[in-house]
Amino acid sequence: MSDPDAPAVPPAPTTPPRFLVAVLAFCGVVVAVMQTLVVPLLPHLPALTGSTPAAASWLVTVTLLTGAVCTPLLGRIGDMYGKRRVLLAALGVLVLGSVLCAVSSHIGVLIAGRALQGAALAVVPLGISIMRDELPPARLLPSVALMSSTLGIGAAVGLPVAALVVEHADWHAMFWVSAGLGLLDIALVLRQVPESPIRTRGRFDVLGALGLSAVVVSLLLAVTQGADWGWTSGRILGLFALAALLGPLWARHELRHPTPMVDIRVSARPAVLLANIAALLIGFSFYANALVTAQMVQEPTSTGYGLGASIVVSGLCLLPGGLSMVALSSLSARISATFGPKVTLVVASAIMAAGYLVRFFTSHQLWMIIAGATVVSAGTAIAYSALPALVIRAVPAGETGAANGLNTLMRSLGQAFCSAVVAAVLSSLTFRAAGRTAPTLHAYLVVFLVAAGAAVLALLVTLGLPGRRPAGPEVPAGRIPGAATGHGSTRQAGTAAEPRA
Repeated sequence: MSDPDAPAVPPAPTTPPRFLVAVLAFCGVVVAVMQTLVVPLLPHLPALTGSTPAAASWLVTVTLLTGAVCTPLLGRIGDMYGKRRVLLAALGVLVLGSVLCAVSSHIGVLIAGRALQGAALAVVPLGISIMRDELPPARLLPSVALMSSTLGIGAAVGLPVAALVVEHADWHAMFWVSAGLGLLDIALVLRQVPESPIRTRGRFDVLGALGLSAVVVSLLLAVTQGADWGWTSGRILGLFALAALLGPLWARHELRHPTPMVDIRVSARPAVLLANIAALLIGFSFYANALVTAQMVQEPTSTGYGLGASIVVSGLCLLPGGLSMVALSSLSARISATFGPKVTLVVASAIMAAGYLVRFFTSHQLWMIIAGATVVSAGTAIAYSALPALVIRAVPAGETGAANGLNTLMRSLGQAFCSAVVAAVLSSLTFRAAGRTAPTLHAYLVVFLVAAGAAVLALLVTLGLPGRRPAGPEVPAGRIPGAATGHGSTRQAGTAAEPRA
C-alpha cells in the first residue's frame, strides 16, 4: 500500500529523447550562427551603415558582452523559475534582435539588435540543464556533448553561409533568415520540450546579478577595447581597476547570500574551478583558429604567403571543421563514458595543440591550411563536449544552469582575451606589400604558437582535476524522491526538500 504522505515521483517526459535532443541542439546551432553572422560583413559595414570602423566593430563586441552577462544570469533564473520558460524567453529576444537588424541600417539600431541576439547565448547552458533533468542516464553524456558542440558547429557553418549571403543578396536577408529560424526554434520548443520539474528554492540574488554583470562588463570592455583606446589610457586602466575592486566585494556578498547568484563554495571546488580555468584556455585556443584562418587565406598574393581567396572561400575553409564537430561529439561522449571526461579533455587539448603545430609548419597551401584548421576544430569538439560533463558531475542538479552558464562565460572570456592578443600580434608585426600594410607571416605563426601554448596549459590544468567518480549511472536529482544533491539551496520537484549539505 502506498503512503499518501510520500513525495510523488514526477512523471516521465512524453517527448522521445531523440526529438528533445534534436530540438535543443538545433536551438544551439541557430544561436551560435548568430554570434558570427556579421563577421564577413565587418569590412563593408562602415560604408553600408554610414559609420566608422570603430562603431561597426561594436556589432561583434556587444554580442560578446551581452552573451557573457546574460548566460550565467539566465541559467540561474532558469534553475529557479523554469528552464523551458527562460529558454523560450531567450529565443524570443533573439527573434526581436534579428528583426531590429533586418529593418534598419542605422548603426545604433543594429548595435541594439546585436545586443539582444547576444543575450540568447544562454540557450546552450539552459539546453544542457534540461537534458540533465529529462534524459535517461544512458543518453545524457552523448546528448550533452552534442549540445555543447553546437557553439563550434554554428560558428563554423555560419561564416560561409553569411559570406554567401553577403556576395549574392542584400545583407539584411541574413537577419530575416535568423528571425525565421528563431521563430521555428520557439515552435519546436513549445511542441517538443517539457518544463523541468526541478527548481531551486529561494529569492533571486539581484545584487549578486548586478555585481557579476558589472565585473564581467568592466573586464570584457577593457580587454576588447584595449587596442583601440590604448592599453595605458585612463579608460582602460579605470575599467581594470573597477573589475579588481568590485570582484572581491561581489564574492563577499555571494558567500553571505542564502541563495547566491554563483555559489562560490561550489565554484571553488577543484573539480569546478579547474574545469572553468580549462574552459577559458580552450576558448582562447579555439577562437584563434576562427579569427586567423579566414583573414590569412584572404591576404593578397603580394604578401608572399596570402592566397587572395574570396570571402566565400575563406569561410568554407572552416566548414570541414564544423562537420567534424558534429561527427566527433558522440566519440567524445563514448570516451567520457569509458574513461571519464577528464581523460577526454586531456586528449582534446593535445589534439588542439597538435593542430596548431600542423598549422605552424604548413601555412602555404590551401588544403594544408584547411587540414590544420580541421584538426583544431576536432580537438575543440571533443573539449567542448567534455567540459559540461565535468561540470554536471561536480554540481547539484538544481545548479546545473548557473554552473554551465558560468563555464560558458569562461569560454567567452577566453575568446575575448584571444581576440585582444591576436589583434595586438597582427598589428605589431607588419610590413608593406603592394602599397598596403599587412601582417607578416611571422605574425600568424606567433598566433599559432600562442594558441598551442593555451591548449597545452589547458592540458596541464586538466591533469590537476580529481579522478573520475566511482562507476555507476548518474541519475538526475528529482527522479528519486528525497535524493540529496544540494549545496547552498533546496529544491522542489515533487520530491522531499533537500537539506543544505
